[in-house]
Amino acid sequence: MTTLLSVVIPVRNEAQALPALLDDLAALRAAGAEIIVVDAGSSDSTCELARGRVDRLLSTAPGRALQMNAGALAAQGDYLWFVHADTRVSAASVKRLQEVLHERPLWGRFDVRLSGSGLALWVIGWMISLRSRLTGVASGDQGIFVERARFEALGGYAQIPLMEDLQLCRRLKEQARPRCLRPPLSTSSRRWEQHGIWRTVLLMWCLRLAYYCGVSPEKLARQYRRGSIL
Repeated sequence: MTTLLSVVIPVRNEAQALPALLDDLAALRAAGAEIIVVDAGSSDSTCELARGRVDRLLSTAPGRALQMNAGALAAQGDYLWFVHADTRVSAASVKRLQEVLHERPLWGRFDVRLSGSGLALWVIGWMISLRSRLTGVASGDQGIFVERARFEALGGYAQIPLMEDLQLCRRLKEQARPRCLRPPLSTSSRRWEQHGIWRTVLLMWCLRLAYYCGVSPEKLARQYRRGSIL
């Protein structure tokens, strides 16, 4: 039997978040989807929690692009769905994805909302979704899905430490606009809450602008880890 969908989840020390996502995906797995977790050297119980609840548990060196490419290489599905470990997926979102995949789109992504409470976080999620609809470019926490054959033809994710999702979307957009799906996925707001909501928004926009102006992903990754644009 052909597997329509492979879900690829890159992880590193996600013991707190991963079980909830696997709960969300349990019905999808029972319906025949393949769940692949790719660990990058977790020192917590991430792998133990994943074992027995996924179809493949892989290990790679750190690097989200490297992890996702490894998962894609092992996948059997006609479509790849890249989902971050701190994402929550509703049953309605899964149903919508299943409906759309039978229409055989080239690629797509979901709208997103941030998990925290408060108007500011709601507005940020709305702005991310709107920006993505206008530009045809998605971030990794929007659950990018893509036809596996086309992903392979493009060489997968570029092996860069940051902006690998934007780079892939720009290449895919040259061939087709993405399918933009609702209901939204919920992604963790922990970075915004830890580092300050508007400071994080400014950092993200500055990093994107710098990337489009030609600043190397390596330098941007260092700035992202520091939480500073300077």
